[in-house]
Amino acid sequence: MLWDVFCRVIDNFGDIGVCWRLSADLANRGHSVRLWVDDASALEWMAPEPLRPPGIQVLDWDAKDQEPGDIVIEAFGCNPPDAFVARMQRPAPPVWINLEYLSAENWVERCHGLRSPVMSGPGAGLSKWFFYPGFTQATGGLLRETDLMAARQAWEADHHRHRDRWLSSMLGISAPSPDTRWLSLFCYEPAPVEAMLEALATSGQPTLVLVTPGFATALSRQWQAANPLASTLTLHELPPLSQREFDHLLWACDLNMVRGEDSAVRALWAGQPHIWHIYPQDDGVHAGKLEAFMDRWMSGWPDDLAADVRALWLSWNGLKPASTMDFEPLSRVLHDPRWAASSRASRQRLAEIPDLVTQLCGFVLNGR
Repeated sequence: MLWDVFCRVIDNFGDIGVCWRLSADLANRGHSVRLWVDDASALEWMAPEPLRPPGIQVLDWDAKDQEPGDIVIEAFGCNPPDAFVARMQRPAPPVWINLEYLSAENWVERCHGLRSPVMSGPGAGLSKWFFYPGFTQATGGLLRETDLMAARQAWEADHHRHRDRWLSSMLGISAPSPDTRWLSLFCYEPAPVEAMLEALATSGQPTLVLVTPGFATALSRQWQAANPLASTLTLHELPPLSQREFDHLLWACDLNMVRGEDSAVRALWAGQPHIWHIYPQDDGVHAGKLEAFMDRWMSGWPDDLAADVRALWLSWNGLKPASTMDFEPLSRVLHDPRWAASSRASRQRLAEIPDLVTQLCGFVLNGR
């Protein structure tokens, strides 16, 4: 089947990250994919040419005279070009799917798979189907390549060797002492990075923080400039990583601080302790989304562990009053083996839900 995947790069590359993973997963399962994007520049580092599977064609958003394929994926309500939609008007129109943003809220189950007749514009008379990723059997599941869990388990079987080799080959630096904690840092601008780094520095344990480009680098540099003698904390700035190497970063670290949707899902599959910086929205609805996710992800965790981790997540996201925002629980939970064990148990629950591409294909082929 030929899939047309439409993506607009709004900010922060999360949309193109999700759409590339979707396209690559479809291509690796034998489908043909045309990825239509208004700014493909991020793919130069996110998915460099040698790492791209055959079967994907990257097209400019305004490319002309292309006949629609069998399935049209409109990512996150991006509205494909009118001329393309008009060409979807044929005796057997393509299946038109709006792939929505990820949420753990209860309403997602009610809305997943619903049909929406198009009443006006060039698509009038066609139908659009809403497909919601999610965390329950009644949703569309999460992106997860067919070989991802096997690759992760192979790494886990010899974690230290794989980690040290990755650090040397990817970053050209030697592995630190065996008692060093490894952290990855990827965040939006409002993150209280200085407070987090201060808590790590005062804990007394050697810590290597692998800092991603962008806001994380800028904010960590501010802290380092004010604390040049912090001997227990080493900050190493990363180059832009391909999606494959970003996975390896998450697998290597003892704690991952991630942001948005794409990296958050990869942190779930990594199964390591993590702290999620949810995309902040002006109307504040992200607070409810974060609470809903914490309820699902931390279900069944020991009460004291869940309380500490929730407090960290709320502080990291600026969702606690300033007078109560602190990272005191960090040193406690970082030494608690239950955090990693509980993360792996939650990962296993998610792995029992069919992945998003499997469900998409079933949705298309089985008449919806």
